Amino acid sequence: MAAPDRGGPAVKVVHAPDPVLSRVSKKVDPLDPGVTELAEAMVAIMRAAPGCVGLAAPQVGVSAQLFVADVTGHPKAVTVHGLIVLANAELAEASRWKSGREGCLSVPDLTGDVKRASRVVVIGDVPGTGERLTITTDAFEARALQHEIDHCNGLLFLDRVSSAHGVYQRQVYL
Repeated sequence: MAAPDRGGPAVKVVHAPDPVLSRVSKKVDPLDPGVTELAEAMVAIMRAAPGCVGLAAPQVGVSAQLFVADVTGHPKAVTVHGLIVLANAELAEASRWKSGREGCLSVPDLTGDVKRASRVVVIGDVPGTGERLTITTDAFEARALQHEIDHCNGLLFLDRVSSAHGVYQRQVYL
């Protein structure tokens, strides 16, 4: 597992068209200490980026089925589970499809309209313990989890936009 070394080079976000963002990531051993270290670094990056609610390992250049998400305090959040850290996550159920605007740290200049399930069941492994966790959620948190699972499967939100008319320059607010 390629994880940041303590005192080593800082983990940083990679941008499209970096090839790691378009590859299906490898499953990981949730008991590997490197997976836990990588997750900790990803949480720090996510929390340091204004408006960021999730980050997947491919976004920091690591081809691993690992992501972190936290929609706490986001105005669009309805159901909130707090910090979610999952390895080898799968979308087990999806329903109530709705279109919504998405952005991404790896595509910093664009946003896009993406149709996603607004009710999902996600199953994955908790790094550090290996516990199998099932999360049932909806609305914005469901969108965030699907976005991060897509990253682990080599997809960007741009791959889900229905047409070029659904892509926009990111607005910068002062």
